[in-house]
Amino acid sequence: MNLPPRRRVLLSGVLPALVVATLSLYHPVVLQNLETSTYDRLVRNTPPRPLGGRVVIVDVDERSLASVGQWPWRRDVIARLVSALRDLGTATVALDVIFAEADRYDGGGESTDHVLAQTLGEGGVVVGYALTFDPSSPQSTPCVQHPLGLAIVRRGDDALEDPFFEASGVVCSLPLLAQAAGASGFLNAAPDSDGRLRRVPLLASYRDRVYPGLGLATVMAATRTKDVSLRVINVNASSLTLDGRTVPLDGKSNALLRYRGRKRTFPYVSAADVLSGKTAPEVFKDKIAFVGTTALGTREVVATPIDTLFAGVEVQATVADNLLQHDFIHRPEHGNLVETQIVVALGIVAALLVGRLGLVWGGVGFAAGLAALWGGSMLLLWSTGMFISPLYPSFALMASFATMAVAQITLERNRADEAGHDKVTTQRLMVQALLSLTEVRHAETGRHSRRTQEYARILARQLATHPEYRGYLTPERIDLLASLAPLHDIGKVGIPDELLNKPGALTDDEVKEMRKHPAHGRDVIVHAEQDVGKRDDVILAMAKDIVYTHHEKWDGTGYPQGLRGTSIPIAGRLMALVDVYDAVTSRRVYREPMSHEDAVAFIVSGRGTHFDPSVVDAFVKVARDVERLSRPSA
Repeated sequence: MNLPPRRRVLLSGVLPALVVATLSLYHPVVLQNLETSTYDRLVRNTPPRPLGGRVVIVDVDERSLASVGQWPWRRDVIARLVSALRDLGTATVALDVIFAEADRYDGGGESTDHVLAQTLGEGGVVVGYALTFDPSSPQSTPCVQHPLGLAIVRRGDDALEDPFFEASGVVCSLPLLAQAAGASGFLNAAPDSDGRLRRVPLLASYRDRVYPGLGLATVMAATRTKDVSLRVINVNASSLTLDGRTVPLDGKSNALLRYRGRKRTFPYVSAADVLSGKTAPEVFKDKIAFVGTTALGTREVVATPIDTLFAGVEVQATVADNLLQHDFIHRPEHGNLVETQIVVALGIVAALLVGRLGLVWGGVGFAAGLAALWGGSMLLLWSTGMFISPLYPSFALMASFATMAVAQITLERNRADEAGHDKVTTQRLMVQALLSLTEVRHAETGRHSRRTQEYARILARQLATHPEYRGYLTPERIDLLASLAPLHDIGKVGIPDELLNKPGALTDDEVKEMRKHPAHGRDVIVHAEQDVGKRDDVILAMAKDIVYTHHEKWDGTGYPQGLRGTSIPIAGRLMALVDVYDAVTSRRVYREPMSHEDAVAFIVSGRGTHFDPSVVDAFVKVARDVERLSRPSA
């Protein structure tokens, strides 16, 4: 199918977009690292949303250890910390700590575990535990957990797997403590394959029951959430509803965290200050307090898209803040399809831009499109939390522009080649037309002109090996000189027939008339230039040199200008020699032709007088080749 050039360029822009659209629809695993890098770049460059102001972190830091003692603390100290937080008006205390074993301290009276249990039993406290996922290590110790009464709603396909990770075991606090607290949540938050934590599971399954993460359990306790349901949308998406408020999750009940900034963005209060009563009540009034450790040797840190040393307790605080503000990052329900539609649309727009405006302005539009694409993605992420990846649309724009640029450049090159071919053809047609004109006037002049063409070519190639002539006699210029050589006697069309066909010697007046043919030939070309408005054309300039100076002599005795030495154009010096060689070796009505050897000797005798010495030297080297060319016409 032979499409017009413009349609071929447009098609070359649309086809790559369709290929990228296919990749966008299926998100191949090999591009997973690029996708996560794109997500991280957007997250880092999008201004963080402000904190909700309802979450505080109580930090068991180095100062706390110096004040109270090494970690883990006695359970009665933990009880005093919880009581102090409750007295300060804290709505809910979440313990990002697991009390898996009995307190090692034995005070001789009531155990410290019972002291802590009594404090937890007063309400408003959520304890943590850890789920395990190693099938070879099933649960062996009793645990008290607090499952969710969760209604699961499936859309259409009931065969879809449950949208939870299934745990094989639990590492939990003592049943005495967990039972007393009345609420608990798991602490698990596994990073992605590259080691960065981008999402946190809000729900997980263990022994056919569903359990909340610590952040979710804490918010539910603080807000007294009653109605909880999970809607399964497809294998990649689900949503959790808490008293009518919807939280977007992926296909395994993970929430994309919307980090509020780098580490220690949340307000941190030293546990030592809480225990010593140095904290103002307004710091904790009606707020959620997450108790965790950041002291060296006790802390757990993870890498996030915006920080490499993010405390585990701050991850739980981020979950709670996101839930309280209803401000998670989320993908659209059919995110892949949305991105695919953007890819196709941008590919078509890029094709139309380049096709209509050309490569330069199309490139400006391409750059503006990329900037708008990334800027729009960041604006959408900041304002709504929706993540639309610019990765595949960027691929589509770049691939479309690149292939269209190649197609356009190829098209222009083909046009230039065609124009060059047409130009060469036109030149040859002009030369042949003028040469035919001389043949009509005088047959021998026409045949002489044709023979000199090949002589000029072979002589010019040899002369091009001379250091002083190499720069001028390029392969292109040699071809041009050879193609124009037949025009050297075009001026003879202005000489009367009786002179051209005279069988004998010319009189002095007739010689003067004959010597006007270089000027006649030059005038023909000059008039042609004026008629078409052409100036400074390389081809016509060489044609004038050949026509007007091929009878000039090296010693200055030639005509029509009497030029001397290097003031004679190189093309004229070459033509002077080949013109004489062909003239003396060709039969004339008034004399017999010279033999090749005599002609060579005659030309050598004119070295430095009639001819350029370097041109004569080059001629001697190719004389045998010239002889072979002359034989058919001799």
